[in-house]
Amino acid sequence: MEFESYDDAYNYYNCYARESGFRVRVKNSWFKRNSREKYGAVLCCSSQGFKRIKDVNRLRKETRTGCPAMVRMRLVDSRRWRILEVTLDHNHLLGVKVHKSIKKMVQSDSDAEGRTIKLYKALVIDSRGNNGNSHSHGREIGSSSSVHDHPDQLNLKKGDAQAIYNYLFRMQLTNPNFFYLMDLNDEGRLRNMIWLDARCRAAVGYFSDVIYFDTSYLSNKYEIPLVTFTGMNHHYQSVLLGCGLLSGETSESYLWVLRSWLVSTSGRVPQTIITDRCKILQRVVSEVFPKSHHRFSLSNIMKKVPEKLGGLKNYDAIRKVMVKAAYETLKPFDFENAWAFMIQRFGLGEHEWLRALYDDRAWWAPVYLKDASFAGMAPGDTPQPVFYKYIHKQTPLKEFLDKYELALQKKHKEEANADVESRNSSPTLKTRCFFELQLSKVYTHEIFKKFQLEVEEMYSCFSTTQLHVDGAITIFLVKERVLAGENRREIKDFEVLYNRGAADVRCICSCFNFNGYLCRHALCVLNFNGVEEIPSKYILSRWKKDYKRLYVSDHDGINSNDGTDTVEWFNQLYRSALQVVEEGVISLDHYKVALQAFEESLSRVHNIEDKT
Repeated sequence: MEFESYDDAYNYYNCYARESGFRVRVKNSWFKRNSREKYGAVLCCSSQGFKRIKDVNRLRKETRTGCPAMVRMRLVDSRRWRILEVTLDHNHLLGVKVHKSIKKMVQSDSDAEGRTIKLYKALVIDSRGNNGNSHSHGREIGSSSSVHDHPDQLNLKKGDAQAIYNYLFRMQLTNPNFFYLMDLNDEGRLRNMIWLDARCRAAVGYFSDVIYFDTSYLSNKYEIPLVTFTGMNHHYQSVLLGCGLLSGETSESYLWVLRSWLVSTSGRVPQTIITDRCKILQRVVSEVFPKSHHRFSLSNIMKKVPEKLGGLKNYDAIRKVMVKAAYETLKPFDFENAWAFMIQRFGLGEHEWLRALYDDRAWWAPVYLKDASFAGMAPGDTPQPVFYKYIHKQTPLKEFLDKYELALQKKHKEEANADVESRNSSPTLKTRCFFELQLSKVYTHEIFKKFQLEVEEMYSCFSTTQLHVDGAITIFLVKERVLAGENRREIKDFEVLYNRGAADVRCICSCFNFNGYLCRHALCVLNFNGVEEIPSKYILSRWKKDYKRLYVSDHDGINSNDGTDTVEWFNQLYRSALQVVEEGVISLDHYKVALQAFEESLSRVHNIEDKT
């Protein structure tokens, strides 16, 4: 985090201290010998340190407790003041907060206004959420009115503005790659906002090839109008790629948050973006991500079936046919026949929701989505929400921000534990197939389990025959006994295209595009043709145990001749450092080596400064 001047940095920390209930003093300052220009400082809590021995017997009450709270900053080459070290914890009770509105704090001194931190300038709202007024248009701000009463601003309740401020301040000080943007309306009130912490931004570099833009909290009228950007990591776990708060389900809000996310990711465009079925989102996504595949979440559509069709006479039978059409058909012709049968059999030709759903079929039905890559987020699946179990319909914003870091820490711990397990143990093999042995050494455990099931099910494919040859391409027919009921199996045909020269194998089930690994039918064709190893093009790097070690981003290249691109320098250094951190927590030995490397690197950088 950087500031234009020392005064800006001091004012920033001092404002935070006033809100938190403690006072600030300057512990140390460093000046250049010749010019007497200040180039370093440590600001601390007034309770830092202890009284000198000779002052102990004075009548004045002892107020110092050796409090560790402090910030250390330094003037860098860009002539900006950079926060280098932060300790926010105190070892004593904090005093009463200064209960002034944020707006008043900004406007109390015209001289100070120009120096005040950007965060206060953005939050032109007080702790009651309405510029210091307890009522707005005759309505109490703390009431539970819908956000649609004021679609041009966030419906903040009492304490929400302060909670936002506290969270952003803490993250900016302790999270050096933290990113946030705010959208204010014409009256200066908060309308929309987005933020990504350092780990989210790092995860974007690894796992933003396919993202799920989740608007369910907003559309289902939760107390907190949250939207999230979610990806899938190399352990098949959902990973957060960004959060936002929106004033409503409008084109303007969606357009703002998607464009802001694109800014935060340095223009990184996903291959595929999945959203809820929504005409507004359909238009906005096509504008912001014109080159991405935009698809509707099939699982979200199916969740709405009881609501939309539950009152119909033959609901159970209708739902059964609909599920079969959506999940089991392999060709558009089969899907359309199954849908037409459902409509005709149950007299649903005038059902408005089903008619609109059929018109949108190319956006949600798997048979139409086989050219898109879903990296584990198959059309019928959406990742588990990152804040699952942390948010219910009445969860207030303040409570969510308190739980936010706890939820992410749990996710990070799950990923770290899965990394350790995948690297330090070998999965149990269940067959003698070489494909299984090959990928047991490469895939993470969770992905390998899914692929292992495909290997096991090769034995349910009892016939592989050649159907047609067209130049270098051969079409094979694989017959499989699939489970059709609790105790009943039926035979199903799967066509597989194979090109030996190009090492191409594509099954009509499109398992590779949907899930990121080859299906049992493709494996049977490879085995039939004497192929002993799965071609490398079908072993996605994003599923590998050492994916983060090997990953090289297209955005990581830096022009060494460009001496001014300090933002890109920072991003690259941060990504590199984060890789060392993630490796360093694997074991105590890893930790010691990583810590020593950081200390040695910092010493070498300081040596350069001393020489100049």
